[in-house]
Amino acid sequence: MPLYSREHPSARYRELLAQYARMHVEGETRLGIAAEQTFPGSSLGAHIVRIKRLIEETGARTLLDYGAGKGQQYRPQKIMVDGRHVADGIAEYWDVDEVRCFDPGFAPHSALPDGRFDGVVCTDVLEHCPEEDLPWILDEIFGYAARFVYLNVACFPARKHLPNGENAHVTIRPPEWWRSLVAAHATVRWELNAAAAP
Repeated sequence: MPLYSREHPSARYRELLAQYARMHVEGETRLGIAAEQTFPGSSLGAHIVRIKRLIEETGARTLLDYGAGKGQQYRPQKIMVDGRHVADGIAEYWDVDEVRCFDPGFAPHSALPDGRFDGVVCTDVLEHCPEEDLPWILDEIFGYAARFVYLNVACFPARKHLPNGENAHVTIRPPEWWRSLVAAHATVRWELNAAAAP
């Protein structure tokens, strides 16, 4: 049983959550990034083809984006794959019925979702979480998934810094460490992209 939980996260988790909530409102001042462009959800774009494959292979119809940021990635936009225009939005490209956004640091998406989803995607999130909270966070992610989980983790420092001056990637570990951690919590099919360098 994990030491911490959603109901009782670590003090460090609560501290970081407050930092992220502040950045969603104020932006990343060190780099001069406006609030609306701070954690917009754009990191998902590099993974949409892999996620589409998982959706097709599992027959998924509903998805949860866990740590979706502002959710701007789901606005209507031209989706290009291999230089071809394939859809006018990510949900259309994936051919799913529902994509729900959850992000505890962004008020419009901060309510915990109800029920389960066929798939859960979580990109550029876990490395922003304290190591001591990762067991319950992974249990929560897998608890929402009925068919698959797709995770992307950066194993290097971020460009962004928190308002307190700390690097935004607070848990930097090698890919093997992340694979072992995820495998210990997995309850459905999963795929992890752990990038060792930018």
